[in-house]
Amino acid sequence: MERRLFIKNTALAGGMMAMSPILSNLNSFGENDFPLMDLHVHLTNNFNIKDVLSIAKKTKVQFGIMVNPGYGVNDDASLLNFVDYLRPYPVYIGLQPMSPGWSKDFTSKSLSQVDYILMDSQTVPNGNGYGETLRIWNFDTYVDDPDKFMEIYMAHNLEVLNNSEPLTIFGWPLFLPVCIARDYYSLWTKERMQQIISAAKKRNLAIEINDMSHTPHEAFINMAKEQGLKFTFGSDTRDQKAGRLDYCKYIAKKCNLKRDDFFFPKRIIKKS
Repeated sequence: MERRLFIKNTALAGGMMAMSPILSNLNSFGENDFPLMDLHVHLTNNFNIKDVLSIAKKTKVQFGIMVNPGYGVNDDASLLNFVDYLRPYPVYIGLQPMSPGWSKDFTSKSLSQVDYILMDSQTVPNGNGYGETLRIWNFDTYVDDPDKFMEIYMAHNLEVLNNSEPLTIFGWPLFLPVCIARDYYSLWTKERMQQIISAAKKRNLAIEINDMSHTPHEAFINMAKEQGLKFTFGSDTRDQKAGRLDYCKYIAKKCNLKRDDFFFPKRIIKKS
């Protein structure tokens, strides 16, 4: 199952929404000093760059377009083709690897052409007692032992955060599979959250506030903010919901995030 379908098809929608107040009337945020940037959007055959630009024109949201290595981008040539295709448009360009070891297929020269690299920890090798690789965005992810899973999951988070491969943004932080999401607050202890924050701070990584999953929560954001980490907004969408960012705007306001709390790609984009 693709990530864009998981909330539609699972009880997670109810579970994660229960963790935060109902969001409404969040389209007018001019009084808040944070940037409306959705740096986590994907194109498809049915959702192209013209659709993104149309949404940007209506909403004034700045977009970043991402691609996953292994899905049409497999080497330097295909990555540079992706970059060349998007460069004429007023969008940022990002790469979203899925598993450690991805960078062996690319040279540093080609990777330098993207504006940022975002990676999450949602593909967990040997994630349960049956030795299965868990793609934890799937609604049928099976966790037999939550405590053991958290040990494995934390180790995987730290592998993603601590390895030597290029990385700019840590995506989907603190996300849990549907089957254990009800225990979100007990499983995400302060000690575990601090391990992630410390690892991200060591590498100067930004933390994605993910609109689809409504993660991370207020306590984590405040901890990370106090320790000087930067943030980004991301919807991880592939359709007309791109740029809505209701949870992102809500929690940013609640945590009093300001412009200086956000990561900005270095490349200057000329507005069309």
